[in-house]
Amino acid sequence: MTSIVTILTEGYADWETALLNAAARTYFHIDTRFATPGGKPVTSSGGLKVTPDLAVEDIDVGAIDALVVNGGTAWSQPDAPDIGKVLLAARDAGKTVAAICDGTLALARAGLLDNVDHTSNSTENLTPTGYRGAVHYKDQPDAVVAGKIVTAPGTAPVSFMGGVLETLGLRDDNLNYYLGMYAAEHKAA
Repeated sequence: MTSIVTILTEGYADWETALLNAAARTYFHIDTRFATPGGKPVTSSGGLKVTPDLAVEDIDVGAIDALVVNGGTAWSQPDAPDIGKVLLAARDAGKTVAAICDGTLALARAGLLDNVDHTSNSTENLTPTGYRGAVHYKDQPDAVVAGKIVTAPGTAPVSFMGGVLETLGLRDDNLNYYLGMYAAEHKAA
């Protein structure tokens, strides 16, 4: 069974991976699990309390198909969790590695954005991480898919969902339907 693990932190942004995980689980029957640093319960920016399935430190990249980093203010703090080891292991194992909003800071710190097209909330957002990929930055409102690396600004949960599922080989009429349905309110009248 296809498996996605989403990494959450204290104060994570509820909306950023909600569509991805709901569509993956409900429509595509993908195993969706959640991990936090130390396996500790976290509370979202909207107050949703989550007891994770596992600790980030216990993620077995050989047993998953995608590793997703949910955004939130924790990633921009000086004491942001260091998840570079698991991100690099997932990338090196050929797995999808995806991040949205400030979750892209974790990918930048790990060097995953230095040589691939990507996006985030802005290049200025990524600069403090020491990343060297500014030349590959795409200033656009929707997700960027570069091989198995998927990035998106926090305002793009729909295209982020589509990008991640596409890297898992699920681009079909069903996914196109769900993308259209979820994005309908954003179309110009």
